[in-house]
Amino acid sequence: MDIGLTDKVVLVTGATGGLGSEMVRSFAREGAKVVIHYHQRAEMAAQLAQEIGSERCVVVRADLSREEDVVSLWDTSTAALGPIEIVVANAGVWVPDEVPIQNMTLDQWNNTMATDLTAVFLCMREFFRGIERHALVEPSVVLIGSTAAVFGEAGHADYAAAKGGLVYGFMLSLKNEIARLASRGRVNAVCPGWTITPMTERFANEPAIVSRALQTIPLRKVGQPTDVASAVLFLASARLAGHLTGQMLLTSGGMEGRVLYEASEIDLDQQSATKR
Repeated sequence: MDIGLTDKVVLVTGATGGLGSEMVRSFAREGAKVVIHYHQRAEMAAQLAQEIGSERCVVVRADLSREEDVVSLWDTSTAALGPIEIVVANAGVWVPDEVPIQNMTLDQWNNTMATDLTAVFLCMREFFRGIERHALVEPSVVLIGSTAAVFGEAGHADYAAAKGGLVYGFMLSLKNEIARLASRGRVNAVCPGWTITPMTERFANEPAIVSRALQTIPLRKVGQPTDVASAVLFLASARLAGHLTGQMLLTSGGMEGRVLYEASEIDLDQQSATKR
């Protein structure tokens, strides 16, 4: 099925992570031209480019918390592939250690806000300038939030606050602003729940933690990067989701933030089988 992404220029920020790399592959399979953004993992970025074909992508390094880096990211990408038409704002940070608010340092709070919220502001500002400059017809944004924005996350108040600001006030404002620049412009969000990525792998190997998480998920399944990437493709496509804007899609197996199953009802062997 042609979902209308052939030759679209797509920027995936944080493209070298577990979710980002799967998004890059998914867009490439649909015939899109992909900007592979990275900050530190140059080797992984180069590997991705080789995997999907260097003629269909460009690899760009940028610290998204720096204005000049974001401007350079857009300039380099546009020169190589043409105007960016779709942005997946995926780059972010999540401190794995639980830190209650009374113990959280201002440095941790500020770093999370700079990476998970301010950096997205800088990217959106540059994207919207590009929409106006190039008179884009169907620009699309997919913000990557988190179920922490919906349910909160004890020990990670910085992350939950940043993602909450991203997918509520920020997204709902931008979906109105983008339509003033392009009548068919759209801004949506995907909020993953418990998903296996390199960032969460250490928890995936602890049965007690996995079991506790699955007790809150009706589908009793830990998400995979492909689950998130599929949702991103859907929202990015004007052909599939052209009348959707300002929407938040949770890829969480129906998680409600409350316990639905007793521990005895969780089958960890079945969970292991889904990974294979």
